[in-house]
Amino acid sequence: MTKHELDLDALRAPLVTALATEHERRSEASLRPATLGEFVGQRDLVGHLNVVLGSARSRAQTLDHLLFAGPPGLGKTSLASIVANEMGAGLRVTSGPVLSRPGDLAALMTDLQDGDVLFIDEIHRMSRAVEEVLYPAMEDRRLDVMIGRGPSARSIRLDLPNFTLIGATTRTGLVAAPLRDRFGFIGQLDLYDADELAHIVERSAALLEVQITTEAAHAIASRSRGTPRVANRLLRRVRDYASYHELTLVNDQVSLDALELFGVDELGLDKIDRRILGLLCGPFAQMPVGLTTLAHACGEEPTTIEEAYEPFLLREGLIVRTPRGRVATERAFSHVGRQSNAPGLF
Repeated sequence: MTKHELDLDALRAPLVTALATEHERRSEASLRPATLGEFVGQRDLVGHLNVVLGSARSRAQTLDHLLFAGPPGLGKTSLASIVANEMGAGLRVTSGPVLSRPGDLAALMTDLQDGDVLFIDEIHRMSRAVEEVLYPAMEDRRLDVMIGRGPSARSIRLDLPNFTLIGATTRTGLVAAPLRDRFGFIGQLDLYDADELAHIVERSAALLEVQITTEAAHAIASRSRGTPRVANRLLRRVRDYASYHELTLVNDQVSLDALELFGVDELGLDKIDRRILGLLCGPFAQMPVGLTTLAHACGEEPTTIEEAYEPFLLREGLIVRTPRGRVATERAFSHVGRQSNAPGLF
């Protein structure tokens, strides 16, 4: 991309959703910390991991299985990579939806080397059949595989090398209890505060060779929805804006102008967020709206509304979910500049 060209794909893509595309995952990989010392935020979790990793290294033993839980974009994949680096182990990466059959898991696990780390993202989306194969692998380092079908079918047992399974989930409640109980450590990741995100923005800017002021980093952080993935995404768009206008320094005004251009407001809401609030505060004002109806009115998939946009709107107190559907709050009416017809309802 030249100085006078903006990334058209980036212009079309939603900026603030924490769900990442494959292109964004590859782009963000270069910004990920390599050690726990470089990891910003999650102080309690990092402290716990230092103890767990240090203990395993001192005993020259394979690390216990780990489960990281929390909203998208908070660093679960980064932590899995850090664990492998800290243990000097190889890292194999897959995801729950990819492992659709027990044979998929068997092929992956029989290729592991001693001490390897196997990372399964979205582990709650694995099928039950795959989960049942995983249980003895986690506990006894063995794999029971069925060969053939019908009366001639037989089971063979394969011994596995010592390995560490790291699972990541955004929906802890959907992880089956037998699977969850087999993890030796469960770490919960929380949303980041503005100072932590500003630190991440400054670090990422240095890696991207972008000169940025402290005020500009805080301006980006304040609109990043508590999520490092969103902060890095907004930083890249601010960089594009500065490059297009031939600016060598990103200051507070440049960052605010860029974010305004890309439609990210002071609460971190983008066009789709505001469309949702506009519907709930306009045509559907004080009328509970079901997820499917809201998604059709927005022109988005119901799962996208529910997983990418609704959680933040709920956390910010802009909408509430009732037994009959979604309803906008007084804060939402105030944010979109409209008067609620039922003051004091919330």
